[in-house]
Amino acid sequence: MDTTYRTGLRELNETNFTRFDARLGERLAAVDARFTALDAKLEQRLAELRGDLRAEMAQLETRLTDRLDQVKSDLLKWMLTFWVSTLIGLGALFFRG
Repeated sequence: MDTTYRTGLRELNETNFTRFDARLGERLAAVDARFTALDAKLEQRLAELRGDLRAEMAQLETRLTDRLDQVKSDLLKWMLTFWVSTLIGLGALFFRG
C-alpha cells in the first residue's frame, strides 16, 4: 500500500509539475510579448523626443544667432559714437590752439 501510494503521489506530482511548467512557459511568453511591445513604444517615444529636442535646439540656435547679431550691431553703433565724439573733441582742441 505504501509503494502504491508513493507511486501514485509521484505520478500526480509529475503531472502537476508538467502542467505548472507549461503554464509558466505561457505566462513567461506573455510577459516577454508585453516587454517587447513596451520596448517598441519606448523606442518610438524616444525617437519623437529626439526629434523634438533637435527642433528646439535648432530654434534656440537661430534665436541665439539673431541675438548675437543684434549685440554686435549695437556694439558697432556704440564704438562709432565713441570714436566720432572723440575725433570731434580732438579736432576742436587741434583747431583751437
